[in-house]
Amino acid sequence: MIEISLCMIVRDEEKSLPRCLASVEGLADEIIIVDTGSADRTKEIAGAYGAVIYDFTWIDDFSAARNFAFSKATRDYIFWLDADDYLREEDQALFRELKSSLPEQVDSVNMQYNLAFDGEGRVTTSLRRNRLVRRSCGFRWIGPVHEYLEVYGPSLASTVCVTHEKDKAYTDRNLRIYRKRAAEGESFSARDQYYYANELRDHGIHREACRYYELFLSGGQGWIEDNIQACLRLAECLEALGEKEAAFTAVTRTLQYDAPRAEGCCRLGGWHLDKGQLHQAIYWFELALQLPGQAESMAMKNEAFATWIPNLQLALCYDRLGQHERANRYNETALLHSPGHPSMLYNRNYFQKLLGDNYVSLQQP
Repeated sequence: MIEISLCMIVRDEEKSLPRCLASVEGLADEIIIVDTGSADRTKEIAGAYGAVIYDFTWIDDFSAARNFAFSKATRDYIFWLDADDYLREEDQALFRELKSSLPEQVDSVNMQYNLAFDGEGRVTTSLRRNRLVRRSCGFRWIGPVHEYLEVYGPSLASTVCVTHEKDKAYTDRNLRIYRKRAAEGESFSARDQYYYANELRDHGIHREACRYYELFLSGGQGWIEDNIQACLRLAECLEALGEKEAAFTAVTRTLQYDAPRAEGCCRLGGWHLDKGQLHQAIYWFELALQLPGQAESMAMKNEAFATWIPNLQLALCYDRLGQHERANRYNETALLHSPGHPSMLYNRNYFQKLLGDNYVSLQQP
């Protein structure tokens, strides 16, 4: 059985840290906590779980703090979490199995990172991240913000999932770091251009976000998945600016990088639906449902665009065309994927009244 050092960087995490550390009790052989300036009970809580605690002066550089934490590990493998991450009971069991069965030649293990959930607790948004690495490989974190762990060599895709449940309000911290770096004249990498654009978009600074998305895309150096997301997010910004035709063009740019994806299809369908072009909209929403599932990768996955969103939109389209029974079937299919969604429940009531004896429910008995 391999021995593992859990390495974390924290600051003012007294609310979430107990859940995180409790979820890895008996799994981590060593806990390294690097505190970047807590003013609450974070260090006291970490100590109660047997952590070795180090102070690190915050210098607006996440990689620097994470690499410092990794440097303090002493066990064969390093596992990392953020304070608002944890392992659910089923994943604790899978992790325990992994710990006892990890192939000797594996240098890194990636795990699914579950980021968002529906009302029934089912995962709606996830990606994969490199989580467990062999210490002797000396893998390093790269980038002051939106950092990534650079790994190479034999890797394993694990069935262990890490769950993320943020309990802090979002701040402009990352945006301020990028602003400072830009003001100092730093030349951003393609990856930083993309993530800076994302920060600008998230804070409603749409025009400047568009400029950085275009800068990123024109450079031709981005990862294919980031390229696709940049096109889609550029479209969102252009829509927010009222430039709907340009937004449509931005979505179609995703086709430069790969076959159609469900999210792009839904956005193109939505564009036609807004114009009242129902048959064109139906084409794109139906295509979103017909596409094969996205191949397993480290990319962000949002299952909604391949499940309930196109079904819900098809219900709307066919209802407007007067094909109410067909519309109802699409709405019922959408409900199978998201049973508590208020729009679909409203539609169900509408179709029950409209169709009477012809109403059909797909609800599980």
